[in-house]
Amino acid sequence: MGTQMKKIETFSGAFITTFHAIFTDKAAISVMLGAVALYSFFYPLGYQEQVAANQPIYIVDHDHSALSRELIRDIQSLRAVKVQALVIDADEAVQAVRAMKIQGYVEIPADFEQSIWRGTPADIALFANGASLGQASSVLASLASAISGFAQEIAVRQAAFTGAGIRPPFELVQRPLFNTREGYGSFLVTGVAQLIIQQTLLIGLAVLAGTRRELYGRIFLTHKQIMGISAAAMSIGSVNMLYYLGFMFWYQDYPQHGSLGSVLTGSVLFISAVVAFGLFITSFFRTRERAFQLILFTALPLFFLANLSWPEVSSPAWLVWFAKIIPSTAGINMMVKITQYGAPLSAAKNEIINLLVLIFVYGGLGWWRYHFYKITRQ
Repeated sequence: MGTQMKKIETFSGAFITTFHAIFTDKAAISVMLGAVALYSFFYPLGYQEQVAANQPIYIVDHDHSALSRELIRDIQSLRAVKVQALVIDADEAVQAVRAMKIQGYVEIPADFEQSIWRGTPADIALFANGASLGQASSVLASLASAISGFAQEIAVRQAAFTGAGIRPPFELVQRPLFNTREGYGSFLVTGVAQLIIQQTLLIGLAVLAGTRRELYGRIFLTHKQIMGISAAAMSIGSVNMLYYLGFMFWYQDYPQHGSLGSVLTGSVLFISAVVAFGLFITSFFRTRERAFQLILFTALPLFFLANLSWPEVSSPAWLVWFAKIIPSTAGINMMVKITQYGAPLSAAKNEIINLLVLIFVYGGLGWWRYHFYKITRQ
């Protein structure tokens, strides 16, 4: 024993012993090597396009002239954006951004063509969804580049038409919507808060399940026990949600646009889906340690699955559908709509339906696992 300890105390002994311990411990090797390999394949999946492309926008054309149509054709040729519709009402475009149907819009003023040929500057406004800051920057940069190129071409034609020197034919005004301060905290915290609440609830439920399984071997829960566990977990999740969306938003001075009723209803739906999901997946954990390993290293991929930092239209379709089976995907998008856009619950109907489906499916599966399947320690 003494000789063994002396070997460990040397550099070479500690080095060899540590390697032996890692490669003989399934938990250690799965986290230190397996997780790295998993991330190397999973993380780049959403970024196969390399550059965010086909981000949906509207164009609000108040002029309907030959020159405005020429500008629209230039914008339509861009790879980064996709013109979903030409509308005449800016309010319609704002509502589409609030519903997360588009990332922004271009507004062409009335008398655009006449102002240019008269030599009078006109303003073209670019609006982008500031609550999705990374995507908004990409949209604004692509549109600004295309419109600036169009402006240079028009400036030459304007000079030839008026006989004056070359000067900018119009002004380009860029404005963020909702996250008007363009703060990364406002942009990220709402989404990250939902993920933190989900992962901590899942870890807590998994630890409880693993402990119960280690102590009693067989897990059988009555209907009342399942309801009691769910109610307790939902209470803790609700307190955490109120802490983040209430105190933390106030303390950090983040904007909060949603109504109290919408925030509370959305929170209850999301937490209910997380608890139902947790009851089901934690029934498979045999030990407390396994719960920590799996749930902790899945946190980062789950955040990217929500498409908060990368547009959904640029992700593979199968990955978008896969993301819908995780409560945080619908929860993050729903709470961003409510708290950052000030949207009513009706604007998040797709996310609400998604969460309701998860509540019934995972709730039913969890009930079956604990009440009828009679889980035993193996």
